[in-house]
Amino acid sequence: MLVTVESKAQLWRAVAVFDDRPDALLFVGRSSTHVRQEYAEAFTEVLDEEEREHVTSVQLQQWNGAPDAGRWVLKNVLKVPVPAAKLRVAA
Repeated sequence: MLVTVESKAQLWRAVAVFDDRPDALLFVGRSSTHVRQEYAEAFTEVLDEEEREHVTSVQLQQWNGAPDAGRWVLKNVLKVPVPAAKLRVAA
């Protein structure tokens, strides 16, 4: 069986980090640009209002290693999206 392993990771994800519970996966994408474009919408779709209030950060992570033997590596911290309702109240 021929197994090819790419030297560069090709999978990216956005993960919500909470102050009171385990992390939650928000979005998985093919590139950092793809994840950056979609994570804010996923933030409002995946998490309910109570969960969104406890998010302390959103991490951009990249898979490093073979598909069956690797780990997620923190590449950047993304801005925590502000819900539209909060924007209207602030205005």
